[in-house]
Amino acid sequence: AARPGTAAGRGRPACGAACRRPLGRVRGGCVHSRYMALTIIMTVLGSVAVVIGLIGCVVPILPGPIVSYLALVLISLAGGWDLYTVATLIILAVLAVGTTVMDSVLPAVSSRRAGAGRAGVWGSVLGMLIGTVFFPPFGMIIGAFAGALVFEIIFNPENRAPLKAAMGVFKGTVLATLLKIVAAGVIGFYFVHGTVRAFASL
Repeated sequence: AARPGTAAGRGRPACGAACRRPLGRVRGGCVHSRYMALTIIMTVLGSVAVVIGLIGCVVPILPGPIVSYLALVLISLAGGWDLYTVATLIILAVLAVGTTVMDSVLPAVSSRRAGAGRAGVWGSVLGMLIGTVFFPPFGMIIGAFAGALVFEIIFNPENRAPLKAAMGVFKGTVLATLLKIVAAGVIGFYFVHGTVRAFASL
């Protein structure tokens, strides 16, 4: 019979009751602490990805929803790919990619319909970024419109209806940004849900 505190009588320490994973016994002792450390690391990295993703929904150089989606991959690497169903991962991936694509399409379509140029789109994005940083929470909306209007007047002087153009750019930019924020928020919710499940399985 095996001695107390050993596995199969070979002198190896047995895992505690808290170690519930299939690989609970390995040479050298319990791997529960290793899974715990890995889960903590991936949780921290995933949280950073979610925050950066939300920032990227406003900053044009970052694909916010896609960065947020990386958090799901990180926590799945630690907690196992059974934290989410395949359908959930696919739907959230499509949501992340789709809203990122729409971020390029909506402002362009809206600005063309309003007769605005590319300068108006960039002005709207820049104004929204400045407004978000320095004049939250309504600075994003005011900045998007003001930036589009100023850039249209400066860089597109032949446009005789800069106010109409700015309004068109404003609508497309804000709508695209809101869609990205919603997508990143939904992904962040599933990340928290998966993190709770990962720690519960330790």
